[in-house]
Amino acid sequence: MASGAAALGLAAGLLAGLVPASAQAADTDLTAGHGGGWTAKIRRTEFGVPHVVAQDFGGLGYGYGYAFAQDNLCELADQVVTVRGERSRWYGPDGRAVGGLSNLESDTYQQGLLRSGTVQRLLAEPAPLGPTGEARQLVDGYVAGFNRYLHDTGVNRLPDPSCRGKGWVGPIAADDLWNILYDVNTLAGTAKHQAATAVPGAGAPFPAAAVAVDAPALLPRAADRPDTGSNAWAIGRDADRDGNGLLLANPHLPWVGSERFYQAQLTIPGVLDVAGAGLYGIPFVQIGHTDGLAWSHTTSYADHASIYRLTLVPGDPTAYLVDGKVERMTATTVPVTVRAADGALSTVQRTLYRSRQGYVLADGWTDEQAYTLLDANADNLRSLNEWLAIGRSHNLDQLRQAQRTYQGAPWVYTTAVDSTGAVYFTDSSAVPHLPDAQRSHCLVPSPLPGVLDGSTTACDPGSDPDARVPGVFGPAAHPQLNRTDYVANSNNGPYLTNADAPITGLPAVYNGDPELASRPQLGLRMIADRRAGSDGLGAPGFTLGSLQATMFGNRVQSAELDRDDAVALCRAHPAITASDGARVDVRAACDVLAAWNTRGDADSRGTVLWQAYRDALAATGSTAWQTTPYDPAQPLTTPRGIAADNADAQRALADAVRGLAARGLPVNAAIGDVQRWAGIPLHGCDGRIGCFNVLTAGPTSGAGGGTYPAAGAALPHGSSFVMATELTRQGPRTRTLLTYGESADPTSPHFTDQTRRYAAKQWVTERFTEAEIRSAPGLTVTTLHR
Repeated sequence: MASGAAALGLAAGLLAGLVPASAQAADTDLTAGHGGGWTAKIRRTEFGVPHVVAQDFGGLGYGYGYAFAQDNLCELADQVVTVRGERSRWYGPDGRAVGGLSNLESDTYQQGLLRSGTVQRLLAEPAPLGPTGEARQLVDGYVAGFNRYLHDTGVNRLPDPSCRGKGWVGPIAADDLWNILYDVNTLAGTAKHQAATAVPGAGAPFPAAAVAVDAPALLPRAADRPDTGSNAWAIGRDADRDGNGLLLANPHLPWVGSERFYQAQLTIPGVLDVAGAGLYGIPFVQIGHTDGLAWSHTTSYADHASIYRLTLVPGDPTAYLVDGKVERMTATTVPVTVRAADGALSTVQRTLYRSRQGYVLADGWTDEQAYTLLDANADNLRSLNEWLAIGRSHNLDQLRQAQRTYQGAPWVYTTAVDSTGAVYFTDSSAVPHLPDAQRSHCLVPSPLPGVLDGSTTACDPGSDPDARVPGVFGPAAHPQLNRTDYVANSNNGPYLTNADAPITGLPAVYNGDPELASRPQLGLRMIADRRAGSDGLGAPGFTLGSLQATMFGNRVQSAELDRDDAVALCRAHPAITASDGARVDVRAACDVLAAWNTRGDADSRGTVLWQAYRDALAATGSTAWQTTPYDPAQPLTTPRGIAADNADAQRALADAVRGLAARGLPVNAAIGDVQRWAGIPLHGCDGRIGCFNVLTAGPTSGAGGGTYPAAGAALPHGSSFVMATELTRQGPRTRTLLTYGESADPTSPHFTDQTRRYAAKQWVTERFTEAEIRSAPGLTVTTLHR
């Protein structure tokens, strides 16, 4: 690596002449009318992927923010409306915010957060608790780049019709981005439960006033939620046919709204060179690779927040007892500006209450008790520091040091590999320091799982000496596994990160349950099959090509285990009585299942019927239909089996056939008939049935672009940024797909260009080196000066 003046000289030279003469004619040179000293060059290769190069972090952010605004200004503008707590002002109180919240619920929480000063307090901290100087420069530059594009283009000339000429579009500030980052960091805790934190009026607590906000269960464990998260594999030198290291990154997130990914390469010569993808509104990649390291994240199934039950003082519902002493809740009355249907503005008020642990939840608040939420990420603004440090890492040792230094991973596992072929898995996320003995002693009877006693300080989380902040486990206690064959995660707990090396002895808060859901079972089976060469993809061992083919093989665990039993059932019972009493002829359905290839390919006929059948089986609320229960000696293939003589199993098939008919679907409907993006049939299926390549969508998904759909509409979700990287001695070789393209603007050529590639299972060859970038057909170059 170059350093000092040499690095700056290299950067200046690169910025001045990094494209061949044939591309120079396509250059655009933009100079702002004011100073600041930032220069950035944005080179766009196929599918509009920006490669941003600058001399410093401010310039890098400047170029990245400008590039992002070119593609997705409307989406970030909407995020800013959210974190400013102004959705009700612009869109009305009943509209839908991200996560299914009403605008009023979202605004109440966001306005309360702004008034709390939490983010400003964290910004005032020196690094590593507060942002590093590089992180601050990156954010400042990004904001300036975004605003530069908005200023140069004008609100009334924006290409995206979703926000063209809208009053809610305007310049953004650095505080907006820091608030977005904090919102992301608290997604597994406080931000997830915004709907449960407010009561109506200017201070009347429940039960003195009826609760206007209906919230779902307070804190369902991650394992109880619908399929969320991702797949990530790190394949080491012992499993790679050529002795290299491979990484598969396959996050499963919504195709709409703020949880979309944006792909880019970010370069400061001699300092930083990283390619990958980052969430909208975060000015750096979260999943990616450098020249010697590749990493991904999956959703951690550890507890990242804890529910405490408060014992209230008789006759005073805003006071509670701790160690026999009275403590009072703090109340914040939040005014929210609301737009009526006729455009008139008014103000409504909601009150947020806080205990010593955190927000008090409106649900379950009675005269005797209330529930409160303690979020392990309540003081976490460190994540950008960590991602920046990982992006400058070239090996696993440097990645581990970045994690130890900043401890900023909020709610994700990390799976990584370096060019030596070593692989690594860890849950370095913020997890409450609650050892099993303490947690068991503190659990209280509750209709909710895992509720702790808030009446005694003995149940407060402890601390580790190596933890950056109190109340969480430190790095020495984090689950981790170092191997040279593989590590893998599909949102299962850490126990079977490697089928041959279980991680044991973990506190219960890390969710070390050995029983796997069907998707992680399949992932480990797929790795074993590839290593054995028994999957039909060639000789044993992984290559980059076979890793890609494995990803889009669209295997379905439950079908591989149970389809034949289902066929036997319907052959034995060709007519079955459904739950509504109707007699259903299932012979046609039986023929479809018998002929099905058990895959989730777009043209597979049987996947839709199988999903309907598995949903109907789950709706029985029983597992008595299974023939083989979970067996620890067979962790990848149990539970399994469908009993042909079980009445629930029979009735579920009849219900599935009836349900498809009610939707106007034949029993042989292909999955590509029912899930599309902007009319493009999509392969993949629901992770709950054990589909490895998770993807669910409606038949009209994407019709309005990448914005969040209206309430009641299908939420497209699943494989988003897919990256397969091989770290060779000659450098990284990477294939990618950003399944919904670089832009959420339905008028952009980059709205569906990669969706069509995804539908055809055609990967994009990444351009990482200078020679690769310069040779890109149709290369465009924009140089920005400020």
